[in-house]
Amino acid sequence: MALDLTAALPRLLPRAIAWAEAREAEVLNSGTALSPNGGLALAQAVGVRHPDLIRVSLVDHIPLPDDPELREATLEAGLLGPDTLGITFGYAIYVRSDHDAAGLLWHECRHVHQYEQAGSIADFLPVYLKQIVEFGYDSAPLEVDARAHERDTP
Repeated sequence: MALDLTAALPRLLPRAIAWAEAREAEVLNSGTALSPNGGLALAQAVGVRHPDLIRVSLVDHIPLPDDPELREATLEAGLLGPDTLGITFGYAIYVRSDHDAAGLLWHECRHVHQYEQAGSIADFLPVYLKQIVEFGYDSAPLEVDARAHERDTP
């Protein structure tokens, strides 16, 4: 039986925020800064105010929550799964190491901009996740905006 994401969102939101904040802390601690000869300018081009704070972690697989219900919700909503190539939490960006599409960094940096506009993970996720539940991942306005900022060059 599928999880009713609309009903589950208020219950899952605090756990989702805590999980995202923990992932951000991991990447900020161990990730790589954007390169001065490309990455920083790219982030600024999509509106990021503080690109020097961004850290990127190349991983074999994008992490999934340990919490079974939260994991089920992220998979069902299409947020995470075996085909996920990248995800952003605040100033932290996870990118699958087997993926080299230039457009992905543009997309994920636009999400950093969106987090900056919101003010924090705790302020961004309620809006973002509500859009995912209401419109679906591909049609969520914040995802549409991020895709609109993708480019073919690094």
